[in-house]
Amino acid sequence: MRIKLHWKLTLFFCSAALLGLVAGYFLLTTPLQDYLEKSLKKNLHAQLSLGRKFLVSQIDLLRDATPFDAISDDLGRQLNVRVTIIDNSGTVLGDSDLDQEKLRTAENHSDRQEIQQAAKTGFGFIKRYSYTIKDYLLYVAIPFSYNEKNAFLRFAIPLTDVRALQEKFQLTIALTLLLVFILSLALTFLISSIVSRPLSQMANIAKAMAQGDFSIKPSIYSTDEIGDLASALTHMSDEINNKIERIRHESAKLDAVLSSMFEGIMVVNSRGEIILMNPSLKKLFFVDTEPLGRKPIEAIRNALVQQVTDQILGLSQNFISQEVQITHPNDKILRVNGTPIIRDNRLEGAVLVFHDITELRRLERIRQEFVANVSHELRTPISSIKGYAETLLSGAIEDKENAKDFINIIYQDSNRLASLISDLLDLAKIESEKLQMEFLPVEIKPLVLRCISILKKTIDEKQLTVSCEISEKLPKAMADDARLSQVLLNLLDNAVKYTPQKGTIRIGAQVAEKYIQIDISDTGIGIPQEDIPRIFERFYRVDKARSRELGGTGLGLSIAKHIVLSHGGQIWAHSKPGEGTTFSFTIPEA
Repeated sequence: MRIKLHWKLTLFFCSAALLGLVAGYFLLTTPLQDYLEKSLKKNLHAQLSLGRKFLVSQIDLLRDATPFDAISDDLGRQLNVRVTIIDNSGTVLGDSDLDQEKLRTAENHSDRQEIQQAAKTGFGFIKRYSYTIKDYLLYVAIPFSYNEKNAFLRFAIPLTDVRALQEKFQLTIALTLLLVFILSLALTFLISSIVSRPLSQMANIAKAMAQGDFSIKPSIYSTDEIGDLASALTHMSDEINNKIERIRHESAKLDAVLSSMFEGIMVVNSRGEIILMNPSLKKLFFVDTEPLGRKPIEAIRNALVQQVTDQILGLSQNFISQEVQITHPNDKILRVNGTPIIRDNRLEGAVLVFHDITELRRLERIRQEFVANVSHELRTPISSIKGYAETLLSGAIEDKENAKDFINIIYQDSNRLASLISDLLDLAKIESEKLQMEFLPVEIKPLVLRCISILKKTIDEKQLTVSCEISEKLPKAMADDARLSQVLLNLLDNAVKYTPQKGTIRIGAQVAEKYIQIDISDTGIGIPQEDIPRIFERFYRVDKARSRELGGTGLGLSIAKHIVLSHGGQIWAHSKPGEGTTFSFTIPEA
């Protein structure tokens, strides 16, 4: 049970006061009893002296016929004590409490201590039990002389009278001390309340501080230790508040950094339980429940991540870097870098950083494929040119008929090589954003008709039907005229190449949310569904042999995609094998 301070102070001081009063009671009653005994002894001695004078005067008056018993009775009544007269031999001559019959049979008192003491010192004083009256009495005796004889006058007082007097004095002292204790109790309670009130106030302020409320200050202005404590509490409150604000500020900055980081961050304690996971990592692994306090295998369900965590915590390695592949919901490759947290030579946990290197690996693969494809695409025309040139140099140039065919092949391969290099340069300029474009309002229909006229010879040779279904009221597009023409020409050229004899090509355009969407549809051979996501990659061909036969470089769609993206648009394709293909792209409206 909780006891408040002022009750403790009250209990402490009252206990101390009670002990002091009890000790004072015994210290007072003991000397008081001694004082009462001395006073009583002195008074009895005085009464004995007076009694002796009275007795001697009575003896002188009565001479030989001295009625000692009558004198003792008379003296006992006057002094309200038991009076006994004893001769030198111990015979009781008179007793105020005994009649004549008992007086004759009274014991000899010569062996009584008070008599013996009176005979020696002139005054006897003793407490003892009286077998005559069956009670404890206080005996005092004094010697006297009569008719040249020695005798003793003795007074006996019941101790009950003495005890009553002592008890009266003890009761008076006890009541006085009780009154002092009650006053001490009230005063102590008042003082303890005054002392504990500011402490209670500061305790409430400390509780408020523990709950984060630092606005309350102690209203104590004394110059004693309590005032110093209040000042220290105020200073501590301000310091804690400032430190908490700094910690909050730093925590907010840390949260902002962790939340804005593209890399995933996970921190575990020495037991391998997650204590921090930033939003990027939750998004990477689709963690939708609270991960704190759980093992990595429970939160992100990847055995390799748990293995890396266990290796770090096991101190088998100070730094671990490992690739982790995830397949759900999308295929991704992550680079996990982990390091232990060691403080004062003691392992406290580990930090794991997850880098999404999927795009990097894809670009590496594309680069490798690009190098291989460029090498292959360049090697074929160069080998052809070199072979036919060597044949001509070896004497075939004299054969006019074959020499002309060889030179024609060299010319075609040279054109193909020039086109390939030109497309590579254009693609490099577009990707490096070094290709200068001038965006101006452009009318779409005249641009489409111009591209159709460029391909008219091939169209007529294949007897294709090409229709431009673009309204004259179509708004202008904000584009670079030359680059937009290049996109249209690449898409129309592909449509013409892959559409069989007497096929149909349709070009349409429409407004779609501040963009102009242009669609080029053909009735060609179509593209398999699994190849559509990759047709805009460099050198990717659905039918490589047919593409080379038709003179394509494999870069036309990639160039078209980059030009459209540079305009802020999008490009895509829909196709069904054997039914045809539709290429669509958007350009911002002017």
